[in-house]
Amino acid sequence: MVSSPEAPAPEPTPATPPTSRKRVRPRGRRIARAFGIGALALSLVLGVGAAAAYWKFNHNIESKALDDKDHVVTDDTPKGALNVLFIGSDSRKLKTKGYGKEEGQRSDALMLVHFAKNNTRIDAVQIPRDTLTDLPSCDDTGSGAFAGGPQQMINSALAGGPSCSVRAVEQLSGVHINHFVQLDFDGFASMVNALGGVKVCLNQAMVDPDAKLDLPAGEQKLRGKDALALARTRHAVGDGSDIGRLGHQQVVMSSIINQARSAGTLTRPDRLLKFINALTSSITVDDGISSIPKLTSLAKRARAVDDSDIRFVTMPNGTAPTDPNRVVKTADADTIFAAIAKDKKVPVEGSEDDQKATRAALVKILNAAQTDGLATSAQTAMTGLDYTVSGTENAQKPAKKTRIFVDGTPEAMTTADAINRDFGFKAEIVVHTSGMSGVWLILGSDRIAGGVQPNAPKPVKATTRTASESLCA
Repeated sequence: MVSSPEAPAPEPTPATPPTSRKRVRPRGRRIARAFGIGALALSLVLGVGAAAAYWKFNHNIESKALDDKDHVVTDDTPKGALNVLFIGSDSRKLKTKGYGKEEGQRSDALMLVHFAKNNTRIDAVQIPRDTLTDLPSCDDTGSGAFAGGPQQMINSALAGGPSCSVRAVEQLSGVHINHFVQLDFDGFASMVNALGGVKVCLNQAMVDPDAKLDLPAGEQKLRGKDALALARTRHAVGDGSDIGRLGHQQVVMSSIINQARSAGTLTRPDRLLKFINALTSSITVDDGISSIPKLTSLAKRARAVDDSDIRFVTMPNGTAPTDPNRVVKTADADTIFAAIAKDKKVPVEGSEDDQKATRAALVKILNAAQTDGLATSAQTAMTGLDYTVSGTENAQKPAKKTRIFVDGTPEAMTTADAINRDFGFKAEIVVHTSGMSGVWLILGSDRIAGGVQPNAPKPVKATTRTASESLCA
């Protein structure tokens, strides 16, 4: 049995409710194709199952303290939102030769990784190492004190230790970071070798003597040194800047994720143990996750997320005003960081939600909440997200619940879905095949307290990739 809607009818004047021909429940907010976490983060998906190796692995792990008491995980349950900074270190004190002779270390890669609440997605934002920002001063936590200063490259903060990089990224992003994991070049190469190599697909040959890179075009399997060279090359791609290589880092990291989660790794004890040994021998973590049980807990969270819900995104950036060879974050970057800080889906153009959020149908807004200005506020918010609003009216009858009437066309249905997704209304969608056209949004009194502001900002432009995408895409 179908009850009559509480909202006004979609007739030339909204006087009486329409007869519902068909009800359609709001489509669930499908998980966006989230950004990926990368080589180190999702290498943890394997977990630890060999009890005989437990002691060895646990004592492999090196740890350091974060330098203040603010870095406390407020929800340390397996399903609480969590932010981890993954740091790729270019320390020159390595077994692997050919990466320079400079003293000290800088972060060759910085990735802010967000584990969403309830493990629905993982978003990983790559921060270009050439980013200029004001760096905070840091106390000595074993690497020496760091003076900081205005407009310096963010990768230099690692000279003060990983906790100093945490502070720098927090200041840049406004996102509270709970943990850090640092990996050096040797560790990266060893992990790839322990997996038996990783597959990549190159559209063109890649040659960069500085990075010790010489690879042909096409699909191929890389050992550790070559995978590292591909991830690090600057001169074989784009304009030779740090930005150009981030796309290849995404490809390499996606391949490591796929290989680490494959049956060929999980069912081979020899490969599994080599991989875990390489991982634990190569990382430095904060005291909060400096044990096998803690890392295994993080691994389980990563393993619970589907590859399609693991997304990498390059921090939106622009040329630094003071140096054409450096970059600064843009307003779009602030939008992404704000979403992470609030545990919201990262609003990026081209994501699954964005592709399905068609807003082509005309939308008429009816105020059934008997509150002045509600429809006008909704119109302003909707036009800001590229909806076309045909007009606003006051409904002749009040309504408690917000509902959406559609004319049954695909454009109207996808527009209604987009409204629910963009504004978090969870409104019932009612199909009415006569007497109206497009979409009618009936604002009920539930929006007085709930508001009519978007759940997320307008999607921004950014270079992205999911862990499930084809390597040859």
